[in-house]
Order: sequence, then structure tokens, then C-alpha cells
Amino acid sequence: MVFWKVGDPIERAKRAQELGFEHIDVSTEVDPASLVLPVGCPTAYPKPQPGWCTTPAPRNVEGMWERTVRWFTRSPGALLEPWAGSVVNSLETAKAMMEEVPGLRLLVDTGHVSDWGEDALEMLELADHVQLRQGKPGSTQLHIDDPSGVVDFAAVVRRLDELDYKGCLSVEYFDLPEHGWGLDDPIAWAVDLRAHLLPLLAA
Repeated sequence: MVFWKVGDPIERAKRAQELGFEHIDVSTEVDPASLVLPVGCPTAYPKPQPGWCTTPAPRNVEGMWERTVRWFTRSPGALLEPWAGSVVNSLETAKAMMEEVPGLRLLVDTGHVSDWGEDALEMLELADHVQLRQGKPGSTQLHIDDPSGVVDFAAVVRRLDELDYKGCLSVEYFDLPEHGWGLDDPIAWAVDLRAHLLPLLAA
């Protein structure tokens, strides 16, 4: 989502490569062979698809819990991404959904977890893909230098090491004002967070 307003997917991958990123997350409709970077975890939207991809949990409205259970039961291997306004918006609801959908795993976004007011460290053991973003209660995305941010990225890296995490780490920022997530320059914010993360990952 960092690069989604930069031309087509081929151009987005080239731009991400130029800035030093090692993979890119794109829609399942994009042919990975057309890109200069590998795909970290493709996104299927609005419904999950079987296999390696992720879908955001649906909005928290009547009937959506049951629909989410059906969708993900029929899509083995798909990851569910919790967020504050969705039916899966806490550690408790994530575990409840995983009980109803055997084998379900998550994409955990540190910004989303911070937005709903919990600690992303508690979610990481449930994740097969992790997106990194600074946030705080009530805000999904903050700049890495914002002093109100609550994500301790050094602690995140340590926890992933403890878990022997083998998945990708993606940097995630986006400009989606229609959803309340407006951001003038998500690319610059992503580059700044990547620069902060590199020494932590090399330690």
C-alpha cells in the first residue's frame, strides 16, 4: 500500500527496489513474475482466497463474524489481518476467530494493534506475516519520530527472534483518506521507518 499510487504494479515494484526495499506486497491479481521484487504477501480483497495471501477482517457490523468464519474456513492458508474497526479487533477476538477456523494464522500490523490499544508483542506469536508501522491508541499510523508512538521496534525484533519467526517483515503506510487514514507522503514515512529498522535487524 505504500506505493499503490505510483503508476502500475510494475512501476511500484521498481520504485520500491530503487529505495532499497527487498519485497513488495501487492494484490493477488498481479503476476509476481512481472515484478522486479519478490512479493511478501499478496492481498485478496474483499474476500480471502485459498493459499498464501492476506485479507483484512471485514468491518464490525451485524452478521460479519459468521461470514468471516465461513470465508476463512473455505480459504485454507489465507491470513486474516485484524484492525480496529473490524470484527477481529483485539487479541481476544483474534484467538476466538482462530478457534472457530482451525489452522488460521494472522497478518499482524503493529500500527493497527496500537490503534485499538493493545501491545503488538502479544500478537506476534499468531502471525505468519508482520507489517511494521508506528501507531498509538486511536491512530494507526504515525511517523517513526513522533514521540507519542507506542511501538517499540527493538522489542518487536527481539520478540520475533524469540519466536524464531521465519516470515517477512513489511513496512506499511498508506494514504486512504476515504477510510480515515489520510497521509500526504507514505513513501517518505516508509523510507524513514526502514532506516530506523535496519540497525535493529542487523544487531
